Amino acid sequence: MAFPAQRLRRLRASGALRSLVRETELSPKDLVLPLFVRSGRNLRNPIASLPGHFQYSVDRLVAEVRDLRSLQIAGVILFGIPARKDSKASGAYARNGIIQQAVRALKEAAPEALVITDLCFCEYTDHGHCGFIRTRGEGWVLDNDVTLEWMAKTAVSQAEAGADLVAPSGMMDGQVRAIRQALDRSGFAMTPILSYAAKYASAFYGPFREAAESPPQFGDRLSYQMDPANFREALREVEQDVEEGADMILVKPALPYLDVLRAVRERFPVPVGAYSVSGEFAMIRAAAQKGWLDEKKAVLEALVSIKRAGADFILTYFAKEAAQWLREG
Repeated sequence: MAFPAQRLRRLRASGALRSLVRETELSPKDLVLPLFVRSGRNLRNPIASLPGHFQYSVDRLVAEVRDLRSLQIAGVILFGIPARKDSKASGAYARNGIIQQAVRALKEAAPEALVITDLCFCEYTDHGHCGFIRTRGEGWVLDNDVTLEWMAKTAVSQAEAGADLVAPSGMMDGQVRAIRQALDRSGFAMTPILSYAAKYASAFYGPFREAAESPPQFGDRLSYQMDPANFREALREVEQDVEEGADMILVKPALPYLDVLRAVRERFPVPVGAYSVSGEFAMIRAAAQKGWLDEKKAVLEALVSIKRAGADFILTYFAKEAAQWLREG
């Protein structure tokens, strides 16, 4: 029997051919590195559940970002750990809050660096939830609309400090509209919004909560983050945020939600990113440390899969390593 005319293996015969017909390209310029900044000086505190990552004081953060320039990664996203937490998350929108200090220092030392500021309150509240909590009988409820007021104030304070992008991640209804209106009124009409439009109540956030010192002190976040079982709801969330003025969209986590990422990419004509979260990092790193995985190959395969699913950019704790590996070819 004659063999079929098409032999698909022909185009896999050499490295040069494989490179020529490769459908998905991953570049350091696709990657954004999450960084944690805290009050103090000369601090570089290791994070046990994120081996190789640290909480930095502002002075050490500046040195770290300077060192990143040679890797040509797209930028950084900052998460703050204040010296003091309270029920009103006042450290998030204080003019001299930890994120505001960090942004000003980075923009003075490395003005060309792209600095994204996460806009949420779990790190700043003494209860670890992402907004204003009201008691209801013997229970509690997160007040969406009071939280919007906090978000608007925080966005303006971050923009005043020099943030290139503000990234609301609280999953409050109306958050993009509230932030857009506040930025425009305050003279920051050109500051874009990267909205965590599809952020799931995921089990993969555990290491982050240690890093940001932000676990909830009671209850959970199921009433505001999305149910992992829901797909259509994510599209509704994204549609609403785009209509309210979001310039860019983020899907979080990445690997467990590639179907959502693909659908968002196909439906909405805005830049779409994915956040490969702390648990995704921790799984690969732990397996590699055990000798069960080749870390380099596993990381690059995972990142390519996220890019292939439709991400224009990826927030990843492997940004530095991946950039180095990609430069090495």
